[in-house]
Formats: sequence, structure tokens, C-alpha cells
Amino acid sequence: MNATFRNPIVEKAADPWLLKHSDGYYYFMSTQFGCLEITKSASITGIAAGRKKKVWIPEENGPYSHNLWAPELHRLEDRWFIYYTANDGGGDESRRICVLENGAADPTEGEWSWKGTLETPLAGLDGTVMELGGRLYFLYAGYGHYPDYGSAIFIVRMANPWTLDLDGGHALLSAPTLEWEKQGGMAINEGPVILRRNGFVFLVYSASTTWSEDYSLGMLTMKEDSDPMEAASWTKSPVPVFRKSAENGVYATGHNSFTLSPDGTEDWIVYHALPAPGADTGLRSTRVQKFGWNPDGTPDFGVPLSDSHDIALPAGERN
Repeated sequence: MNATFRNPIVEKAADPWLLKHSDGYYYFMSTQFGCLEITKSASITGIAAGRKKKVWIPEENGPYSHNLWAPELHRLEDRWFIYYTANDGGGDESRRICVLENGAADPTEGEWSWKGTLETPLAGLDGTVMELGGRLYFLYAGYGHYPDYGSAIFIVRMANPWTLDLDGGHALLSAPTLEWEKQGGMAINEGPVILRRNGFVFLVYSASTTWSEDYSLGMLTMKEDSDPMEAASWTKSPVPVFRKSAENGVYATGHNSFTLSPDGTEDWIVYHALPAPGADTGLRSTRVQKFGWNPDGTPDFGVPLSDSHDIALPAGERN
């Protein structure tokens, strides 16, 4: 039995979202442009061979039928929700985050219903949900000038999983003001994702353009008992927390999610990357690797591992 694997685990799969559910299965989504697809797998490294189910194909040339990006699957209030970016074929100003709902126990079964778009104050992309202190919060990347044109990370309270509570405020948490956040021709903070551990909330985001070899991960840190709607609650890391490795031949590392090993003892980062500087974005592939923790309680993501590196299987996984 092989006790190791090599990256990438899924070819041509950008914006990877991997969720380990209480049923023991992993559910994987990535950008497929014209549809939304969920892969069900008994293991992390077996996703490419998992059972695939197209769960949403928009009406051709209908509303929000173009540029379906960055889908995320969330289990909230005992139901499944998918959040994804789409538009009608226009530019940045037309992008919205859409919501689908499914009441089945298995997200690859049952019917997905359209809940609408989230009425964010700014056109945006890459929506995610955070549960904290009994409340739901929505985070997304909103377009604007900060002062350079691009996107920044915002937070807003939610009334329920498909409705924003704008009376609760709309706060800017991170703008792309640092040079490493402005590579590739735009100033970008996008793809927010939440990691909670050791009394902290970590907001990990992608910086610079996804086609740039310098696409990388930045991080905000907040004490768990602080108010996430207050920008002052968050401390921004001055340098990327995960970035390309020319030595290992891995570039444009970003748009990540987090998951656990099958036995729940290991933390794994899931991200996409390119095989060379200037490579076509259609070659973005999904990669995974285990990460650890620093003495101060913050995550240590290490460096992206090469395609020739033999990685030990996640704890509890057999292939």
C-alpha cells in the first residue's frame, strides 16, 4: 500500500473549496465557469477519482449565467448553502455573489434552489461565511479604488444564510496597500477564508492578481472574543504567509481553503497554483499539504511542496 502521494491532487481546478463533513466524506468544489459541480470523496487525495455531481447549470444567457467563480459549500442551520460569484457577462461592476440552498443530508442529493443574490453595497466576488458568537457574518471582496483599482475585503452581518443585515454595518477589513498585494497589474485582496484555533480567528486572503506568479496569501488575526466588525480588532501580517517557491517550481499560490485529516488530528491547507511564471490560468491545479502552528498560536503554512515531493498521506487515510 502506498503511504505517500504527490501534488497536484486535481488538475485544472482553480479556487478549491474542500469541506470535511460529519458523515466522514469530503466535498470538493472548484471553478468550472459554466456550472457548479460537487465531488464526493472518502479521502483528500482521492478527490480526482471521487463521485462528481453537477448541481447547478444556469439558464443559457439567463441571469447570472456567466463567469461562475469560486463556489463554496457551507453547512448552516442544518441545511446546505453554496455561495458563488457570477454575472451576465459584463465586467467587474456586474459581479455578484449568488446563493443556493439544499435541505438534503447529502449535498450531492436532493434539489438545489435559487435563493438570490446577496445585496452587498459593492459589486464583488469570493463570498464566504463566518460563524462567531452565535452570529453569522459575510465576508467578500468588493471592487473599488484603495487607492489603486482592485478589490478589498469587507465584512457585514447576516440576518440568515441568504440575507445580509446591512443595518449592522459594512466594514472594510483589509485593503491592498502593500507592494506584494499589487502585483500583476491590479491591487487585489480577495478570496477570504476563516481559520479558528488557539483563541484566535485568522482571516486568510489572496493578494495580487491570480495570473501573477506572485499571487500569494496574506492574513489578518483577531482575538476570538473581539468584535469582527471593528477593523481595529484585526492585525494584518506585513508579509505573505504563503507564497511561491521558485526552487520547488510552484507559482501563484492562492485562493485556499482549510480542512482536517480523516482522523481529525491534522490541519491541511488546500490551494491552487501554477507550474511556471506566466502560465495560462487554465493550468491552475489544486494542491494540499499539512501545516503546523507557531509557539504564539499562529499558523505556519511552510512553503509549497514540489511535484516530485513524496507527501505522507493524511492521518487516518488509506489508499
